[in-house]
Amino acid sequence: MTPASPADSVPSLPHYRFKNPGLLAEALTHKSHVNERKGVTRTHNERLEFLGDAVLSLIISDHLAQLYAQLSEGALSKLKANLVSESSLAQAARRMNLGALLRLGRGEELSQGREKNSLLADALEAVIAAVYLDGGLEASRTFTLGVMQEELRQAEAHQATPGEEDYKTRLQEWCQKRYDQLPQYVTMRESGPDHQKHFEVEVRINERVAGTGQGLSKKEAEQMAARYALEQVGS
Repeated sequence: MTPASPADSVPSLPHYRFKNPGLLAEALTHKSHVNERKGVTRTHNERLEFLGDAVLSLIISDHLAQLYAQLSEGALSKLKANLVSESSLAQAARRMNLGALLRLGRGEELSQGREKNSLLADALEAVIAAVYLDGGLEASRTFTLGVMQEELRQAEAHQATPGEEDYKTRLQEWCQKRYDQLPQYVTMRESGPDHQKHFEVEVRINERVAGTGQGLSKKEAEQMAARYALEQVGS
């Protein structure tokens, strides 16, 4: 996907169809783009970012409270903080290729603004707010939980208590018992800057893909892949 041009054409998102495309245009417009166009009436996304932060917090808090009724307030707060962090939001934004859609000023373009975690996270919050204003809370909830599905899966995986079984170990034992061989883990994709890598891994059994996983480390991605493989085989 090519970067968005400064023109007024508004791209569509695969996760939601806007009734008012102007809201999406505002969500994708960084203030640097507006500042370089003096005399042109245009709105940047900081207003929506402010609103989106609150909408995101409500959606994630409600989701976690329902999903993890057994957790303490402190544990829920820690889980939420990780999910709404800049790195988590930027990771979700990259999967949407949101950076390519941003309207940036020349300075931000030259400094690789489309890859900056801060700009990507802010833009996703602004888009969440735009969906909220365009379609209501339920539409925004569906959109948010959809685009952050991988982050939510990772959070679920991290709820394993100390001493609980290691998914890779369990899968290895199952494969040895069933096929007398070990599962193979293959890194399919590695993206993001050095300080914020994102890995996608497949686990293969008998040369067939048995599960996939994503994470901020190969180890985390492999654990996720092993877990889903175990779910598929019912072990």
